[in-house]
Amino acid sequence: MTSTIRVTEVTKEYGPVKAVCGASFELGRGELVALIGHNGAGKTTLMKLMLGLIRPTSGSIEVLGDNPAAGEFAGRRQLGYLPENVSFDSALTGRETQAFYARLKREPMTKALNLLETVGLGPAARRRVGTYSKGMRQRLGLAQALIGHPRVLLLDEPTTGLDPELRQTFYEVIEQLAADGATVLLSSHALTELEERAGRVIIMNRGIKVADGSIDELRRLARLPTRIRLKVAGLAASEMPAWVPTDTICRRLNGHIVEIDAAPDRKIELLHRATASGNSVEDVDVVPPSLDELYAHFLRQSERTS
Repeated sequence: MTSTIRVTEVTKEYGPVKAVCGASFELGRGELVALIGHNGAGKTTLMKLMLGLIRPTSGSIEVLGDNPAAGEFAGRRQLGYLPENVSFDSALTGRETQAFYARLKREPMTKALNLLETVGLGPAARRRVGTYSKGMRQRLGLAQALIGHPRVLLLDEPTTGLDPELRQTFYEVIEQLAADGATVLLSSHALTELEERAGRVIIMNRGIKVADGSIDELRRLARLPTRIRLKVAGLAASEMPAWVPTDTICRRLNGHIVEIDAAPDRKIELLHRATASGNSVEDVDVVPPSLDELYAHFLRQSERTS
């Protein structure tokens, strides 16, 4: 993996508070990584460290092979950043705002202004930002973050205020950037969205990295049960199929669905039992542990060991 970001034993203290505590990880070219955790977990602090807006108390950060806090950080123009709460001059239009950021990055004006269409602000481009809704300001923030086809894109709660159609457009844009080789680090509380799209998840709790891996890797580590849901014909409302092992947790849903909690090493066995000849199974759904469940598991685990 070619690393574009390297975080090594980084700690950031604000007086007695450790916002980040000994965090280490690397982000590679073309990765789309979700950074998740409660408010105060250290996510925004990590992004500010990567941007060079603040310096670590100890440890080191490299972005595109250099220290982002250095005065001559050559990679600054190759970064895109969307903060959680965007703020623009309300007297400027959307078009004027985008043009301002294009000049700052020394990027072609036409390409930068075309991004307003990409984020759905084309019809409102000549309106003053002061008339924009929160969702429209968020879209404008995304448009400025995308200027110059950045090699590193840091996005803090980027889909706040976006409707479902624009959320889909947003993910299509960043997935294409990642496919083209950009490193995308995305912090969000919308875990269901991230589960479908992030190739890797980093979980933070109270400034400490408590888990790091793909969804499949986190499932293997957590060993949470998979839910097998079966529609079984001919069962009474409270009856359980005879083929369900007595040492397995099983429940009825909506009167006609049987749900079984299957340990990772028993999924295949239970599916074979359910679909064996003579059983009246009409439909099967296999529901693996969700990112919400994995997140809760690793947070509980970190609290027990802290």
